[in-house]
Amino acid sequence: MTVRTRFAPSPTGFLHIGGARTALFNYLFARHHGGQYLLRIEDTDKARSTPEAVDQIIRSLAWLELPPDEPPVFQSAREARHAEVARELLAKGAAYLAYDTAEELAAMRTAAEAEKRPFRYDGSRWIDGATPPEGVAPVIRIKAPRGGETVVHDLVQGEVRVAHAELDDMIILRSDGSPTYLHAVVVDDHDMAITHVIRGDDHLTNTFRQCMVYDAMGWERPAFAHIPLIHGADGAKLSKRHGAVGVGEFENQGFLPEAVCNYLLRLGWGHGDEEFVRRERAIALFDLADVGRSASRMDYAKLTHLNGQYLRQADDQRLVDAVLARTGPTPHAARIASLMPTLKERAKSLNEIVAGVAFALTDTAPTPDGKAAALLTPETKPHLRAISDILAQTPWDKAAIEAAMRSYAETHAIKLGTVAQPMRAALTGSTTSPPVDAVLVALGREESLARLRGAAG
Repeated sequence: MTVRTRFAPSPTGFLHIGGARTALFNYLFARHHGGQYLLRIEDTDKARSTPEAVDQIIRSLAWLELPPDEPPVFQSAREARHAEVARELLAKGAAYLAYDTAEELAAMRTAAEAEKRPFRYDGSRWIDGATPPEGVAPVIRIKAPRGGETVVHDLVQGEVRVAHAELDDMIILRSDGSPTYLHAVVVDDHDMAITHVIRGDDHLTNTFRQCMVYDAMGWERPAFAHIPLIHGADGAKLSKRHGAVGVGEFENQGFLPEAVCNYLLRLGWGHGDEEFVRRERAIALFDLADVGRSASRMDYAKLTHLNGQYLRQADDQRLVDAVLARTGPTPHAARIASLMPTLKERAKSLNEIVAGVAFALTDTAPTPDGKAAALLTPETKPHLRAISDILAQTPWDKAAIEAAMRSYAETHAIKLGTVAQPMRAALTGSTTSPPVDAVLVALGREESLARLRGAAG
């Protein structure tokens, strides 16, 4: 058997971080078993589905490096096939035409509420051959099994059962000829030869209804694995009040895709105490048996810390390109490259690197902020004039620059910081930056001396 999994989002909004984890688990499981991972866009909700959402989902998956192995399947393009299967079930007696009006269905629900019982559709009169009323377009309902129970051997949740008394004859084809979601999903999964359905455990109750279609058609059921949802730190369903929830938001906040995927992998799956798990190792290790049954809690601090680790190990040129993608074209890309080794050592996000390199992207010194301005005093400005004259004669590399600064401090019996901090303020407009020698090398001799002398007055 060739393992085939699928990620099946609805294009009604951004790709949620929980959906991204589902896609990741499907991808890793397929790769671990040498199979295929597919994408199906479930766009049958025409009122809410948008092309923009489709584009955003595909772009987010590409950013996460989770592209499908085959072109995406659009569920809306398969409605004729969904209807064909519904009519096949009708022809073989596994489904029937139901002519209930909206008013009749409302009355059934009202009666169930009055009797304080769950609403279960009773279509016995149509099964028994009642005369169809005129002017009512019928729906097709599948015949739910009577007596007994359905058992699902879930690869995460274990054995799950539901009594058939809890199921009713669900609609599979609406009166306008459009399929219902629960029916379309089964037809698509069967036709796409999906062997493993890995999805959130909020779909678990749907599984028993979908099994009715599999069993009535005589199709082999796929293996099911329902993974727990992601909650906020307070245990509630993850929402915007907890922080970023869309994949695009994490990208915009400067997280690396491999850090996001690593963090999502560890939300609900684990391999001992191993926290830093790169893609190749994740593929080698991933198994649904290691997925827990309890909901995971999103911890943005842990994700930020992990992102910092990935930044430190990232290729410098890749990070330079990422910064330029945020800042736009600049004639000072070489300055970014020069500063990157020191910037990435302390940064926790790409946005921090962008902020940290801003001073180098201008042709003049930035206006000092309040703390930096406070360092440019009548007492420190003479040091700036003097050190600039010394640096004008110094070889332009970090070792020579650092030696010149230390020699100056020793000669004047002052701490190195007494001269270095005003220099930082003059060069960057801030009290925080990469080491001053690195800043000087990145800016170059001419620009550095111009900034120091300009601040000295």
